[in-house]
Amino acid sequence: MSDPAEIDQRIDRATARPFGRRFHLRGRERATAELRGPRTMRAHAAEIISERLAPAEPRNDGRQTPYRNDPVFVAQHATATCCRSCLETWHGIAKGHRLDRDELAYVVEVIGRWIDRELATSTGGRGRGWGSQPSKGAARA
Repeated sequence: MSDPAEIDQRIDRATARPFGRRFHLRGRERATAELRGPRTMRAHAAEIISERLAPAEPRNDGRQTPYRNDPVFVAQHATATCCRSCLETWHGIAKGHRLDRDELAYVVEVIGRWIDRELATSTGGRGRGWGSQPSKGAARA
């Protein structure tokens, strides 16, 4: 597996693309990632990647990853880990073979690190963050 600095560089390159810049964790996807935590999100990502991306010739490759409704799907599009063509272009993982254990672990780590980075941002598409809005009837200073 690549070192964390190299993974961060690849994430930075993938998210700098106009397409990758569009993706952020917001609303339900962000809440799901916060609630589940990093360990559970990585386990969930491993399940999704094993099923949808790991086969040598994934079913509907290039169209198998939805754009929303799951933090992992959003992360896959942001990090260019959504299909085998993107994996080859952006991460140097060739098509035509089943992902081995190290490649699978790498993809899961890329997705996990992107989710971690998204959750570390203060706004995350929710305005000013949790608890920053005064409740109804609260006195304002």
